[in-house]
Amino acid sequence: MEQCNEPDRRDWAAWHDAYDEPGSALSRRLRTVQQRLREAVDAAPPGRIRVVSLCAGQGRDLIGALRDHPRRDDLAGRLVELDPANVRRAGAAAREAGMKRVSAVVGDASRTDAYAGAVPADVVLVCGVFGNIADADVERTIGLLPQLCAPGAFVVWTRNRQPPDLTPRIREWFARHDFEERWISPPEERAYGVGVHRFNGRPQPLRRGVRMFTFIGYDILRNGDPWPT
Repeated sequence: MEQCNEPDRRDWAAWHDAYDEPGSALSRRLRTVQQRLREAVDAAPPGRIRVVSLCAGQGRDLIGALRDHPRRDDLAGRLVELDPANVRRAGAAAREAGMKRVSAVVGDASRTDAYAGAVPADVVLVCGVFGNIADADVERTIGLLPQLCAPGAFVVWTRNRQPPDLTPRIREWFARHDFEERWISPPEERAYGVGVHRFNGRPQPLRRGVRMFTFIGYDILRNGDPWPT
């Protein structure tokens, strides 16, 4: 997760330190996402596997999950991240892992332009996004995902399940846009939720210049503070 489209005073590189704490919610979420990613790649047909990641941060989910995967060399992906420090770390990690066709780029993940030339993708990661944007933007983003997805694409997404839990509505929105639910994390884990949906609809052409969402931040959403203009 990262700062996508709004100047922010937080240190997003330091934010990732919680992934290194074995008992933290972020580390548990990361392990779950990585497992689901491995399963998605296992299910991909032979040949190139195109991957895009929205608000990719340091790429720990994708790179950590697939650096030793038998199909690592089939991966061709783009990690879109606004914070340059995180992009540098993601790029270095991809190179170290031997993922020669996976690139990390500085870009505004909320805009469709960031994915030109990288979609339609077979795996789309929307991790650390839905908990940082307004509910209406979650719905809007899901409605635009067919522009990023190839036929049969897997979408791996996350959203905390603190009340009010938006997960039931997220699942409905995916179903409305021809996504089949393949897996959802148990509701007992309230600190985070992970879902996997497979796209069974008809891919849509990428429309350039479209904003999918506005990044607000989980802390502002939680506290109800006004978003500064």
